[in-house]
Amino acid sequence: MGDNQEKRSAPVKYDWYQTEATVVITILAKNVNSDTTAINFTNDTVSVNLSLPDNCTHAREIRVAHDVNPDQCTFKVTQTKVEVKLKKAEGIRWEHLERSEDDKILKQIPQDPSASSGPPSYPTSKPGKDWTAIERDINKQESSEKPVGEEALNMLFQDIYGKGSDDVKRAMVKSYMESGGTVLSTNWNEIGKGHVDVKPPDGMEWKKWDS
Repeated sequence: MGDNQEKRSAPVKYDWYQTEATVVITILAKNVNSDTTAINFTNDTVSVNLSLPDNCTHAREIRVAHDVNPDQCTFKVTQTKVEVKLKKAEGIRWEHLERSEDDKILKQIPQDPSASSGPPSYPTSKPGKDWTAIERDINKQESSEKPVGEEALNMLFQDIYGKGSDDVKRAMVKSYMESGGTVLSTNWNEIGKGHVDVKPPDGMEWKKWDS
């Protein structure tokens, strides 16, 4: 008589996690009849049909977020759950298990085959303006600007130090440190003879800071 009873659909809870190569779906259902349970795979769907106790069933089709290799997908039935293992077609991280309508819309937008690998042209409300050319002109102008004032002087000293001999480098360091930053010389024959005195600019007096 039990065979003539109408089968009822039962809600079932799903969990999932992923590794680099697989996605594992856990269907939390107890005492599933493995003989009459079927799970089928395509490259983008998982069709679940569970046979549950008390003449209940559960059916669901999952449209997965990314393609899988159906030939390498498997499932296993235990007393407390059904474990479904999907083999990823690409080793990418899934943000969602199921594919949303937004994902479908995004996939329908074709890419322009004539698009170059360079930076995209910037959008503008004024048609006809070439923002790529404007950016190129700005970069050219910035590269042609020369440093002035203290910046130019520092760059000159760095250039002299970088290209100078060991004697030049020793002279520059010793003269600058011993004079408190008031003397910078490249002549080691002169600077190496003794201590370099402080030489403040004309009209100024050097005083030590009292702690």
